[in-house]
Amino acid sequence: MSQVLDFVPIWTLILGIAVFFYVLLDGFDLGVGILYGFAPNTAARNTIMNSIAPIWDGNETWLVLGGLGLLAAFPLAFAIIIPAVYFPILVMLLALVFRGVAFEFRFRDAEHKTFWDHAFNYGSGIATFAQGVVLGSFIQGFRVSGRVFSGTSFDFLTPFSILTGIALLFGYGLLGAGWLILKTEGDLQDTARHQGSVCLIGVLAAIGTVSVWTPIMNPAIASRWFVFPNILFLAPVPLATAAAALLTWRALHSRSEVLPFVGGIGLFVLSFTGIAVSLYPMIVPHHFTLWEAASSDRTQAFLLVGTLVLLPVILMYTSWSYWVFRGKVRADIGYH
Repeated sequence: MSQVLDFVPIWTLILGIAVFFYVLLDGFDLGVGILYGFAPNTAARNTIMNSIAPIWDGNETWLVLGGLGLLAAFPLAFAIIIPAVYFPILVMLLALVFRGVAFEFRFRDAEHKTFWDHAFNYGSGIATFAQGVVLGSFIQGFRVSGRVFSGTSFDFLTPFSILTGIALLFGYGLLGAGWLILKTEGDLQDTARHQGSVCLIGVLAAIGTVSVWTPIMNPAIASRWFVFPNILFLAPVPLATAAAALLTWRALHSRSEVLPFVGGIGLFVLSFTGIAVSLYPMIVPHHFTLWEAASSDRTQAFLLVGTLVLLPVILMYTSWSYWVFRGKVRADIGYH
């Protein structure tokens, strides 16, 4: 009996959603953690911490979904990618754990509050940089022999991956600044606007550099973007990026409280789109397509049943938590 339904596009969409929601939701609270180190006093730090206190740990649900989805639906890709970026993933997970411990102990160990403040700030920055290194390594591609990773443990460490690590620090910082503009008032909000402006400049510099570097590094990507007629169909992506950057810049220098965050999200959506256009249909860049790396149809169908039940539940409780804790936050009284 012939296969009627192709599960690969469905699982690609699910993984894409998981990765995007993780980058967006955990991205802004990691960005808040990065900016936390620049807070001028204890009251400001309390307000910044309280702005993400009710929702920060739930955001990492998407990381678990993405990782397990990759293992189950595309096991060949998982078997190649994870050994290639084992060290930055290990560093990321340790930083996330340390950051989480610091978050909890800061309120319970007043004697060492300064230590836990630094731990929260550095843990956020290190986790973000490690994620950027993983992204850069993925875009570059991996050395593969047959169906296994054949490189060394330090292949991930390249000038390009370091650039993407630094770029993500600015990107998450921009999202974090947008969140703080949305959730705070007064001097703290004004400071967040200034920090968002600095981060936006860093993001645009990174987007420009990566956009030039990747086609030079890979002729296939260059031909996809710059060969006629593709250039006509894909031109809206860089044009929309420029428009989103202008909108975000103006929003940061106006009294708008929503648009800076929305603009940051828009830049991430467009960057995500650019990476997808450059690499699709590869899931192990330059070696294996989504279909070549996929598990069997029966496996994907079995897993899909549970996922389609679980995914709406995750979306519902995530949306509900953000709705319950909407509004401004203050250091002394929390949300109001």
